[in-house]
Amino acid sequence: MASSSGSGSSGSLSAATAALAAAAGTEEELRALMEQRRAKRMLSNRESARRSRMRKQRHLDDLTAQAAHLRRENAHVATALGLTTQGLLAVDAENAVLRTQAAELAARFASLNDILACMNTNAAAAAGAVAVSLTAAAAAVSASSDPYLAFDDATALDDLLRSCPEMFPLC
Repeated sequence: MASSSGSGSSGSLSAATAALAAAAGTEEELRALMEQRRAKRMLSNRESARRSRMRKQRHLDDLTAQAAHLRRENAHVATALGLTTQGLLAVDAENAVLRTQAAELAARFASLNDILACMNTNAAAAAGAVAVSLTAAAAAVSASSDPYLAFDDATALDDLLRSCPEMFPLC
């Protein structure tokens, strides 16, 4: 019986050892599985971080390009504004010159109107004097004894004077 009890206890030891070995094997497999999952998670996190960095870099590149475009557009608008301002200043200067010329011309026009009014007044007075002198000249010529200077009436002398204004200016 001793052999059977020894063999019985040795069988239960082998079963316990086998159970421990199986548990240890399961534990080792569990650790390996956990390690594998951790490694997979780390790799996934690395890939996600890489994609995030790439998105961030693309966004930064887009913003940089947009800033460069806006700088160019701003420079273009500033140039256009400068040209428009120069044009405005030139038009303002020309406008001031034209206003001054208009004022001078208005003054000259008023002066010429005054001169014409004076001339019309003097011409009316002179016309009356010329008519009186023509009538007197016609009477004197008709009374003269020279047949070449004789006119039948004052109208004939008046017609002669009016027919040659360059020779006989009335004003």
